[in-house]
Amino acid sequence: MNKTITGFSKLTKSEKIDWLVDTYFKDPASAKALLKQYWNDDKKLQQLHDEFIENTVSNYYLPLGVAPNFLINDKVYAIPMAIEESSVVAAASKAAKFWFDRGGFKTKVISTEKIGQVHFMFNGESTKLEQFFKVIKPKLIENAKPLTKNMEKRGGGILNIELKDKTQDIVNYYQLHATFETLDAMGANFINSCLEQFAETLKEEAQKFELFSSEEKNIQIIMSILSNYVPNCLVRAEVSCNVEELTENSNISAQEFAEKFVQAVNIAEIEPYRAVTHNKGIMNGIDAVVLATGNDFRAVEAGVHAYASRNGQYSSLTHAKIEEGIFTFWMEIPLALGTVGGLTKLHPLVKLALELLGEPTAKELMQIVAVAGLAQNFAALRSLTTTGIQEGHMKMHLMNILNQFEATSEEKTTLVNHFKTHTVTHSTVVAQIEKLRR
Repeated sequence: MNKTITGFSKLTKSEKIDWLVDTYFKDPASAKALLKQYWNDDKKLQQLHDEFIENTVSNYYLPLGVAPNFLINDKVYAIPMAIEESSVVAAASKAAKFWFDRGGFKTKVISTEKIGQVHFMFNGESTKLEQFFKVIKPKLIENAKPLTKNMEKRGGGILNIELKDKTQDIVNYYQLHATFETLDAMGANFINSCLEQFAETLKEEAQKFELFSSEEKNIQIIMSILSNYVPNCLVRAEVSCNVEELTENSNISAQEFAEKFVQAVNIAEIEPYRAVTHNKGIMNGIDAVVLATGNDFRAVEAGVHAYASRNGQYSSLTHAKIEEGIFTFWMEIPLALGTVGGLTKLHPLVKLALELLGEPTAKELMQIVAVAGLAQNFAALRSLTTTGIQEGHMKMHLMNILNQFEATSEEKTTLVNHFKTHTVTHSTVVAQIEKLRR
């Protein structure tokens, strides 16, 4: 069967679904029923979701959980987390409870600078281009005023524009490298609009610059786009306490736990194979809060992993030390977030999540998100260096296995009680289900 189609986007939602199920599914009626099962009964709310993206056919649910008891800079938060992975919310909650009685989490925003670039080709003398840039820099900023005036009223706007010579990497390649302050907005549309205005001014003014030859006047704009690498949009989160306060596990002393924990972090600092998994655990916490608050978790992921490689080798985002009997665990991480614009005023659950957090500013949200990542990493390393990761993770995964086998409520109660004192693996759960049903 021919599976291509012309004009798919012009079909109604029902027509799209009919074509999909008839073309791709063995049981079209069941596939159609499943898609409709996830529609919201509130037609206005469903339309809102339909219009977030193109070619919408249904909604895709993720659980929205809450990790309570986070003490951050002496203020208590319940943190919303949207994620499908078992044990993430439980681990974050456990870490929050552990640190609540030990002073909580301390955070600070180091900087909030965001970056955008105009990439262009210039075939000519670099000294003339530098002279040209000095002449037009004020005009670049002035011509963008209609775009920046409202942001400037709130204290943001364009921070600086630099000319960067990249001709050693690509012949004739240069950049306008611009920095911005976007306050509580994520700022992508604002930055990209400014960059496109810079590009237009650059081309127009080049045609008028008397020192340029006719060839030099023909600057070629390749693209104008923000960067998701924001090494100067940084937040720090940390926890610390006396070493003797560290353990709740009678099988390991506080000192031994602290030393093993620091060594585990040291390993992630120098071993990329470990660092990737180590940082993935941090992002379990970060992405869940970023997603719950309507921010762009793909942009955050890209920027964070680039930052983890900034010294030439992929490395741990977190660090730990013991000095004079004090254990300290911390992280500095780039997070470009917003609390206005995008989905923050559209998605009802995003609005609810932000209200749950006390309507934070972008800076406050940066700190909350960083804490979620640090807490998640602490919980993972605590398990890895004591009981092992599987004991806690598999117990949280138990319900997923039971649901795969369509366990009844009675079966779930029996099996959950059984595995309170037995090791959870997929095979042992299956064996117990079969035994129970016999």
